[in-house]
Amino acid sequence: QYSPDNVAGADGANDPTEITFPGCSCLTSSCVVHACSCLCHGENYNSLCLRPTDKEEEYARPVFECNAMCQCGESCQNRVVQRGLQFRLEVFKTEKKGWGLRTLEFIAKGRFVCEYAGEVLGFDEARRRMQAQTSKDSNYIIVVREHLHSGQVMETFVDPTYIGNIGRFLNHSCEPNLLMVPVRVDSMVPKLALFAAADISAGEELSYDYSGRFHNLSVTNREQKSLEDDNSLRKPCYCGSRTCASFLPWDSSLFSTA
Repeated sequence: QYSPDNVAGADGANDPTEITFPGCSCLTSSCVVHACSCLCHGENYNSLCLRPTDKEEEYARPVFECNAMCQCGESCQNRVVQRGLQFRLEVFKTEKKGWGLRTLEFIAKGRFVCEYAGEVLGFDEARRRMQAQTSKDSNYIIVVREHLHSGQVMETFVDPTYIGNIGRFLNHSCEPNLLMVPVRVDSMVPKLALFAAADISAGEELSYDYSGRFHNLSVTNREQKSLEDDNSLRKPCYCGSRTCASFLPWDSSLFSTA
């Protein structure tokens, strides 16, 4: 079943459609930093392009867009991911990787491309579904971990297997052209937004790094171990990049009973 946006999972643990954020009181067509409560962490976008993280910043700034409760207009420059697809994309059959997704037009670096949308699950339901899979099944469940200054780790589980959007057709690459960023609009349940990490030509296949290491801080020892545990369970990678790791990223944390 196709859905352009996240939906609540069968377990009912998270409802991504719930509006819990208060809106800004900006009575302008487009919000500006220092005056808008949604931009308290700084500017998110510049001419529709994601603002790059400064090299001296230890952490990436969280991205909060203006929401349904905000007083600003629909043309506000802090409304990007919520507008949905802006480029013509095509699902196609690849030679070795099954289905893939490519763009039919040029996409400039920093532009929002698409969301990875599906059922938003709680940990228990995500683990149950992962453990029910066989080696022949395709896994679409993604686990996104956000590391906060406090040391807390926020986890988001999205599964587009039964309900989702075109993001489920994106293949992994060890040298991807997309970057995944959690973007929050109406609540703390993020949209898993994919932005162009470089200029992308028409006809080029779109891909991202399933491990989350691309353009990110180095992973912790525990995450490194879970990514590399038991090669017998891992599937071969056919991305064809110069730095190909030979296997698709594998996170065994959902199989742990500890």
